[in-house]
Amino acid sequence: MTASEHEGRLGEEFFTPGCSSFTDFLAAHRPELLSTRRVLPHGVRAEGAPHGTTVLALTHRDGVLIAGDRWATMGNLIAQRDLEKVHPADDHCAVAFAGTVGLAVDLVRLYQVELAHFEKIEGIPMTLAAKATRLATMIRDNLGQAMQGLAVVPLLAGYDPAAPEGQQGRIFPFDVAGGRYEKSGFHAEGSGSPYARGAPKKLYRPGMSRREAALAALQALYDAADDDSATGGPDLTSRILEAPGRLDRPAPVRRSFRFHGQDLSPALLHTTCRYSRMARGCSPQPSVRQKDLPPDDGRP
Repeated sequence: MTASEHEGRLGEEFFTPGCSSFTDFLAAHRPELLSTRRVLPHGVRAEGAPHGTTVLALTHRDGVLIAGDRWATMGNLIAQRDLEKVHPADDHCAVAFAGTVGLAVDLVRLYQVELAHFEKIEGIPMTLAAKATRLATMIRDNLGQAMQGLAVVPLLAGYDPAAPEGQQGRIFPFDVAGGRYEKSGFHAEGSGSPYARGAPKKLYRPGMSRREAALAALQALYDAADDDSATGGPDLTSRILEAPGRLDRPAPVRRSFRFHGQDLSPALLHTTCRYSRMARGCSPQPSVRQKDLPPDDGRP
């Protein structure tokens, strides 16, 4: 519905009571704006679209951490080196993605609007389980394009205030057909996920601290980059590192790690450098050992 048809005024569909889903509203009145529901001509498969690779999430005693590498690949080429794969969806959940980058970015933006629209219409936010179900429905709408090679596989991590103490962090993976699952502890998606799961299998334990979860995520992403050619490791020349985020009690969505008012990013950089030196058979320098990280006593 164009503005000229109503002489610059909103159409009556904007004032008609309906459902609280923004996606359903858009599908009813402007379906051409939904990129996830477009299907390529019969027999055509998408080739050469940039793809995001490895993302992962780990729960800890205060919530959940979600992280990803920064590469987008296009066949044997690196399409982008600093792609943001981790995005806040609202105050209590974040979504990371693997798969076709263009569709994934559109899906994440639509999902952010979907959650905000529901809260404005209903007056209350969705529960975390309902948010996961809603995202599964949106993925299912993309099934036609997924079968033609344009698949999107998101990973949802959230902080559930209604869950028992120590179990507020929850992780929801999905499949390309919209299947919704829930994993305990940790999970990884993307081409590097088989390698990324190795480090958490050895390092993860229930009730681990945020600091321990961050180090485990860094090791997991480094392992994935070491074995998977489509997963990017730390680029120390361009200072491009893995993108972590955490969701916990003091401030639900944070894009960097802070302890006692100190930014932990340099410490994470040093730790990543230490892993790189150890992989080359060099001993770590004392100035970048784990003991130099600020202690974690539960405070933000």
